[in-house]
Amino acid sequence: MGNGTSIGRVRGLGPAHEGPHHWLVQRFTAIGNVVLMTWLLVSFVMLHDFGHASVVKWLSQPVSATAMILLVVSLFWHARLGLQVLIEDYIHEPGSKFALIAALNLATLGGGAFGVFSVAALAFGGQA
Repeated sequence: MGNGTSIGRVRGLGPAHEGPHHWLVQRFTAIGNVVLMTWLLVSFVMLHDFGHASVVKWLSQPVSATAMILLVVSLFWHARLGLQVLIEDYIHEPGSKFALIAALNLATLGGGAFGVFSVAALAFGGQA
């Protein structure tokens, strides 16, 4: 496992063995959120008219619809990761922890699916 140093003796002995991956994915989604939110703000500044017809016309473009769907997915994924850590750190009863994480997964999956459906419906000209 290690060469006898203190870090070598404890490497890989964390409780879940997946903390670094979770931390890294949360940072990647944060970077994606910054990039996509910057795109959204710039797009809104360039839109000039926030009426329903002009927003639908803007979202019917493939690049705008794809970037908006990526933003929705990234935001809900990032929120799920952050709230999962909060639940794991501050809820100590196993039953409550399981119920809250299950509710969190359902809420973020449902919210993300609703967001993606809404963008797709506007992009393809359907009525949501």
